[in-house]
Amino acid sequence: MTIYIDPPIWPGHGRMWSHLVSDRSFDELHRFAAVLGAPPRAFERDHYDLPAERYGDAVRAGAVEVGSKELVRRLTEAGLRRPKGR
Repeated sequence: MTIYIDPPIWPGHGRMWSHLVSDRSFDELHRFAAVLGAPPRAFERDHYDLPAERYGDAVRAGAVEVGSKELVRRLTEAGLRRPKGR
């Protein structure tokens, strides 16, 4: 069981964002996000959007830093990928 985070390179709403995912289950992801204080509205299909200023908090809490392509690969291999439009 691992939580992964990609670099905060995704722009939106005047900020930069990271994606937080689990390679095990959405329950695990929701628990981790709750510990960080991420609101439920930050969950989008298969990941949490986390603002750049919270990146360090996630890493200190145990999230493993990976690139965006690696994050998607691990999410897909876990069978948890939910692309837009599905």
